[in-house]
Amino acid sequence: MPTLRDLQYGVRLAVLGGDPPSIVSAIRGDGVDPAARLAIYRNTVQTTLREALEANFPVVSRLVDPRFFAYAASEYLAANPPQSAVLFEYGGNFADFLAGFLPCAHLPYLADVARLEHAIGGALHADDAQPIDPQMLSRLPAADSAGLRLKLHASHSLVASPWPVDRIWEANQPGVPEMMVDLGAGAVRLEIFRRGDQMVFRRLGGAAFAFLQAVAAGRCLEASTEIALAVDPFFDLLIALRSLLRDGLVVAFDIAPPRPAPQPKETQP
Repeated sequence: MPTLRDLQYGVRLAVLGGDPPSIVSAIRGDGVDPAARLAIYRNTVQTTLREALEANFPVVSRLVDPRFFAYAASEYLAANPPQSAVLFEYGGNFADFLAGFLPCAHLPYLADVARLEHAIGGALHADDAQPIDPQMLSRLPAADSAGLRLKLHASHSLVASPWPVDRIWEANQPGVPEMMVDLGAGAVRLEIFRRGDQMVFRRLGGAAFAFLQAVAAGRCLEASTEIALAVDPFFDLLIALRSLLRDGLVVAFDIAPPRPAPQPKETQP
């Protein structure tokens, strides 16, 4: 006698494209053939998830043939069922899937376009938070500034790509006249966030991008600045901080414990 867990797992496999016969015998027909009842449910689930994926990645969908997107979506959802009932979150690892999906290997920029779209979706749906008053930072003792750790707004993220994915995204928006994008235009480093109700993304230099990566990872201001200066010795910390504060992206902060002082090396007599 199968347990409830066994039945639930069997239905899950069947609706995601697994072997239906193993669960059909446990389904009551009630006047409808059990296999047909399961097929209706499977088709509804798969159609809903494909449509959710297309809604979450409209530019990726536009860049490929609709039949190809449906095929890729079916392959994706078979191995990646949603982990949440919130469908606008579905497809968190769709970009990684596309990067390894051989049928679209001739479109090497497609995965990074998906990464940008996922970041944009995350920015639009992120919880709001009140930015800090910049005066709070100005009142900190100078000795604490090096250990300052900034918490950024939940809508903030970073995307780097060897392709001009921002131009590809812009060229494939509804109502935009058809335009050519130079795929050889070079790499981009993008900052994405929400300002009020508007989504914003902009290109960054290498040092600014490295700085924000470090800040987002929880590094203190001193360590984040050192990382940025290693990329560009002319990196300006004040400009970077003013930009974050101006855009309301700093929502909290704390002070990291001081770094342990380096110990002198022992010398042999």
